Amino acid sequence: MKPIQGSIVALVTPMHDDGRVDYDTLRALIDWHLSEGTHCIGVVGTTGESPTVSTEEHCEIVRVTVEHVAGRVPVLAGTGSNCTREAINLARHAKAVGADAQLSVVPYYNKPSQEGIFQHFKALADATDLPLMLYNVPGRTIADMSAETSVRCAALPHVFGTKEASGNVERTAQILKSAPTGFSFYSGDDGSGLASMFLGGRGIVSVTANVAPRLMSQMCTAALGGDWAQAKALNNQLLDLHRTLFCEPSPAPAKWALSRLGRCPAHVRLPLLSLSPGGQDAVEAAMRSAHLL
Repeated sequence: MKPIQGSIVALVTPMHDDGRVDYDTLRALIDWHLSEGTHCIGVVGTTGESPTVSTEEHCEIVRVTVEHVAGRVPVLAGTGSNCTREAINLARHAKAVGADAQLSVVPYYNKPSQEGIFQHFKALADATDLPLMLYNVPGRTIADMSAETSVRCAALPHVFGTKEASGNVERTAQILKSAPTGFSFYSGDDGSGLASMFLGGRGIVSVTANVAPRLMSQMCTAALGGDWAQAKALNNQLLDLHRTLFCEPSPAPAKWALSRLGRCPAHVRLPLLSLSPGGQDAVEAAMRSAHLL
C-alpha cells in the first residue's frame, strides 16, 4: 500500500442543480488538490454525501476518482454501510477499480454492540485484502467504537489504521498507547487534528482541506516533520474555518465555501439544505480569517 499520511481530503461530491453528480467538476477538484499538495484523496465518505448517492453513483465516483488520480497520490475509497454485506460489496468494487485503501464507518442506526462492531470489521477484513481504515464517528452513527475495540480490530488482517472523529484527545492517546506497531491513527476532527498528530497521529481526514488544501497540507507536513511552531501557526490560521464548516449540516458549508472560491457548485441533496444566509456570512468571515479571500 502507498503510505497514507498528512492531509487526506474528505472530498465533497460536486452536483449539478438537478442533483446529478458533476463528474467534470470532480475531476477539476482532484487536479486542484494535487496542485495544492493534498496527500491523499478520500471519496464518498460523509462529506461526499454517501448517504444520498445511489450504489451505482457511489461505485462510479470511486472509479472516476481512481482513473483521474492515475496513481499520483493514494485514493481512499469510502466503503461503509450499516449492512455488512453491502460494505463487503463496496470494498470489492473499490479493490477491483484500483483504490489504494478503503475507509469503512462503524455501522450506523442499527446500534451494534462492541462485539458486533468487531465482527462487522472482521467480516470485511476477511472478505477482501484491500487495506482498511476503520472510521469511528459517534456523533453520526450513535454506535461509539471504544478504544478497546479499535485496538482489537487493529490486529485484524489488512487493517492499517483508524479514523477517529470523536474529537476525544484522551481516546487518541489510549489508542496510540495500546495499538500494535505499524497501526496508524488519523484524526477525523479538524479542530483536534493537530493535537492528535502531536500524540503520534499520521494525518487528518479533513473537511477543512476541501477549502484550504494548501494550508492543510503545509500544516500536516510541518507536524510530521516535527516543526510544531509552524504547524501551530497554520492551525491557528485555520481554527475559525475548522469550526464554521460545521455551522450547519456538512457538507453544505464546505460546498458553499468552494462555490465562493469558484471551484464547485454549492448544491446538496435533500434532506440537506443549501447554506442559509446567516451561515454564508459566518463561513465568509472564517474564510477571510484564514486569508482565503
